[in-house]
Amino acid sequence: MTREMPLTDAERRELIQVRDHDPKPYLRERAAAILKVADGMPAAQVACHGLLRPHKPDTVYTWLDRFLIDGIAGLRILPGRGRKAAFSPSLHDR
Repeated sequence: MTREMPLTDAERRELIQVRDHDPKPYLRERAAAILKVADGMPAAQVACHGLLRPHKPDTVYTWLDRFLIDGIAGLRILPGRGRKAAFSPSLHDR
């Protein structure tokens, strides 16, 4: 089953701009994935074979959902995400 991903002309132009020119590689990849799904490629196929490296299909579905809710801003990694430092020099000096 192919998921429908309707895009306005403005959204398509913005995604193409991000895909081709954003300095953050992860945003370029996510924009490319959304454009491929919008062009009719199944999200699971995009996840497994349509990007530079394979992802879980649920990952691509999450990108699609976040884009539908928040647009390009929904594709950005939120502050505070990721691994936290195991050692902080400023705490050690106390």
